[in-house]
Amino acid sequence: MLELVNFYLIPGLVLGAIYALAAAGLSLAYGVLRFAHFAHGDLMTWGAYAALVAVGALGISAWVALPLAVLATIPVALAADRAFYGPLRRAQPAVLLISSFGVALMIRAVVYFVWGPTPQAYARGFTPPLVFEGMRIQQRHLMILAGAALAAFAAHLLLSRTRAGRAMRAMADDPDLARVTGVPVEGVIRLAWAVSAGLAAIAGVFLAIDTQLTPNLGFNILLAAFAAAILGGIGRPWGAALGGLLLGVAEEMSTYPLLGGAPLLEPAYKTGVAFALLVLVLIFRPQGLFRGMG
Repeated sequence: MLELVNFYLIPGLVLGAIYALAAAGLSLAYGVLRFAHFAHGDLMTWGAYAALVAVGALGISAWVALPLAVLATIPVALAADRAFYGPLRRAQPAVLLISSFGVALMIRAVVYFVWGPTPQAYARGFTPPLVFEGMRIQQRHLMILAGAALAAFAAHLLLSRTRAGRAMRAMADDPDLARVTGVPVEGVIRLAWAVSAGLAAIAGVFLAIDTQLTPNLGFNILLAAFAAAILGGIGRPWGAALGGLLLGVAEEMSTYPLLGGAPLLEPAYKTGVAFALLVLVLIFRPQGLFRGMG
């Protein structure tokens, strides 16, 4: 049982927490703007590399650099909206989707040009895990889980307890009615981009802490984040977050050696679990598992 918890459940929760943050940002952007933002993964990468710059320039840890990564990522999302998405606001969603591919490629090209293709890391060396009654957890995993919980709680407070958050939810529920009732549409859109980009940056930094930095860091989990958002009910940030946790745990648990010491699935195939779950949900519950959650 301890082996299951230490090597499968805890890593699954960590991966799920990263998926949850990425998916919540995607779902929020979709809810307000009504298109799938394929540059979201590259915003994650941008935030991760912005933290790397802060770590190198200021001599601080990646955890301390996290707010700086968020502050560096929000202007990129706002600039993309002003330059590319804003003029296309009344176009078909497919046009905005294709334009987001272009934005993703531009961000990735800048990352390649500035930092190169070589993998990098925030810190070197070995940090011993924490041990509690036989349960072992890496310190970085504990910090990622705590950080993801704090970020999710802050986003919840913003969406549920503030006037701006209620305006975003109104836009997500019924854009036309929100406009008629006097919701400041452009201000809500800018705020939605800021929150979405902030969540992307946090997810990117956490993923880089747990693995390493590469220019394809965010792109590599973008499809899983979309799967989590759809699984939880597209346009519902809390549902997307729960969908991300479910997918992360399902991926890691799928490699557990349950039968005869052999893993249920080879680790190379565990990503397919996310899409198998997604297909099943689309067939039997196309509105998502948690559609009723705001």
